Amino acid sequence: MKQIKIGIIGVGRMGQIHLDNLIQKFSEVEVVAISDINVEARQWAAKYNISKFYSDYQDLISNQQVNTVVICSPTNQHAENIIAAAQAGKNIFCEKPMDLSMQTAMRVLQIVEKTGVKFMLGFNRRFDPNFMKIKSLIDEGKVGEPQIVKITSRDPAPPPIDYIKSSGGMFLDMTIHDFDMARFMVNSEVKSIFAVGRNLIDPEIGIAGDIDTAVVTITFESGAIATIDNSRQAVYGYDQRVEVFGSEGMAGTENNKSDNHYYYNKNGQSESLPLHFFMDRYIPSYFNEMKAFIHCIVHDEAPKVGGQDGLISLAIGWAANTSMQENRVVMLKEMLNLR
Repeated sequence: MKQIKIGIIGVGRMGQIHLDNLIQKFSEVEVVAISDINVEARQWAAKYNISKFYSDYQDLISNQQVNTVVICSPTNQHAENIIAAAQAGKNIFCEKPMDLSMQTAMRVLQIVEKTGVKFMLGFNRRFDPNFMKIKSLIDEGKVGEPQIVKITSRDPAPPPIDYIKSSGGMFLDMTIHDFDMARFMVNSEVKSIFAVGRNLIDPEIGIAGDIDTAVVTITFESGAIATIDNSRQAVYGYDQRVEVFGSEGMAGTENNKSDNHYYYNKNGQSESLPLHFFMDRYIPSYFNEMKAFIHCIVHDEAPKVGGQDGLISLAIGWAANTSMQENRVVMLKEMLNLR
């Protein structure tokens, strides 16, 4: 008998990915219910013979069969979804972030910790095979003590303006993944942040109150330094690279491409461009993160990415915003001391 009975809240783009993976690749779990405010999402229940479809997520959480909840709803619903699931004693996987507000995120985390349920956040890049390999080289001591981390994260095209208006801004929506990756690689806590952001791509993004180009410098308690460069538009594809330089060596990864061919002739060299869509680039990571979540439930272990990780990445995002607006170095403790 399958012990993990899952309900999925929100079956948009990310919800569909997790639903497909859970149904097709995890024999030890059963998806028994899905919920979405869009009744057209009922088709996903029909496709996989899931008997329970709810338009109200509270009905899913009240379902006694469900002991684990996967939350893929819009960001502004995450906090209430998490709190309801935790208070009902359900284990929780939630796409990042917990909330855009530091105060709300802190309250959510307090409630989750009090209930004792498993709680994992979807910082999927930790589970990308390329980045996992770099991390393993660091953990094995082959790089030595990390000293410099360089992260490049550039989208092929900006998201819709309506999305930008509700996303919390680039640092809290896009760069938050890079903040988590920097902490993951350095294995030290962040001390300070300095950020510069500009509108160089689309003036409409600026009118909407956001930026589209940024460079962030992070200093860690260990003394290590990380630089992150972001752009909302790389015309050549989805640019995702990481390099870690340490006392004993250096490790890095290039972009994933549709193939690895290269061609030379008298006019020069050509090769394939990076993959163009984040969901193509990170397909393995979505499976790996869900595998890690299921593992932590089955073996009663702490999740690989917990609520505290999410809170710190959110705090770094707000520190980057403050740094950009006030043109100064911001200590992370300034954000974590907010109440």
